[in-house]
Amino acid sequence: MNKTDEHCPDNDRALFRILATSVLVVNRSLGITQVNSAAESLLEQSATKLVGRKLQEVIVGGYEFIQIITRALAEQRSFTERDMTLTPMNMQSIVVDFTVSPWIGGSDTEVRAVIEIASVERHQRIQLEENMVRQNYVSAVLMRGLAHEVKNPLGGIRGAAQLLERELEDHRLAEYTQIIVGEVDRLHALVDRMLGPRGHSETDWVNIHEVLEQVSQVVEAEHSGAIKIVRDYDPSLPVIKGDRDRLIQAFLNLVRNAVRAVDGIDANIMVRSRADRNFTIGDKVHSLVMRVDVIDNGVGVAPEISEGIFFPMVSGHADGSGLGLPLAQSMVSDHGGLIAFKSEPGHTEFTVWLPIGDGK
Repeated sequence: MNKTDEHCPDNDRALFRILATSVLVVNRSLGITQVNSAAESLLEQSATKLVGRKLQEVIVGGYEFIQIITRALAEQRSFTERDMTLTPMNMQSIVVDFTVSPWIGGSDTEVRAVIEIASVERHQRIQLEENMVRQNYVSAVLMRGLAHEVKNPLGGIRGAAQLLERELEDHRLAEYTQIIVGEVDRLHALVDRMLGPRGHSETDWVNIHEVLEQVSQVVEAEHSGAIKIVRDYDPSLPVIKGDRDRLIQAFLNLVRNAVRAVDGIDANIMVRSRADRNFTIGDKVHSLVMRVDVIDNGVGVAPEISEGIFFPMVSGHADGSGLGLPLAQSMVSDHGGLIAFKSEPGHTEFTVWLPIGDGK
């Protein structure tokens, strides 16, 4: 038993670790004695680094927060605060609701404080994710319906153009019928992309960093070295079960989208991988997911299209098809994952979450 668990019997320790709410336990001197997995994720620090440190070292400048914890220990009563801004060590500020309660337990009678922290941003994110899942479903249905409606007359148009070409006395006019056939074939290929792959996906064990490397190399080659993509990978991420080709296409769409966003400015594009714990996708809670961020310093997503950016035919570029992001979302969704984004001028992040193992 390690120092993080010295006051927790085995069953209690297991329950404590899997709680979705972030929980820290501190002693009278505000030394952290226990943290659960959700708290590790919230504070972006492992239990090994947190346990034994003073709370005021971990929460920088949180004077009011520390005062409330101290008061709870002194008066042995609970307090609840909402919408408090905290700045964890080496992190940006977060807005949280928290409850602190005195607790006497374990092998001694020392009073400790149990601090339950819920990120307000997390609840907002969950709501956003639910909206994204619904949007992805509507988008997929819309794309497939539209694709079928477009595909039905294409064969007739192509056949009519070929028949017309045979009847032409002036063969120089065949140039025009060939243009018709060529455009029909282009639309047919576009429709096939909208409908997705035929048959079953080819799933295998996939190293996400090999996928990201191939994507980065392809995009850099497309621009003859004028674009340099910064890689920031977490080498501890395991392989996942997936369709390598579809994942490559999904990330290609996202990275190419980032390149278009930085066109004409001092380009700064990063592809970053990390792990997130206790993450909800749709109606499933995953104990561990991988997160891939595609970050650019471009003009950002225009506010007027931000709510519908994953719908087909919505594009921030005059010559854009509006299919890249919906197709990427659909491909990621087929892997049980999700794409979301946050954007402001000079900083846009498209984030992909992919489950590691099964959700519950």
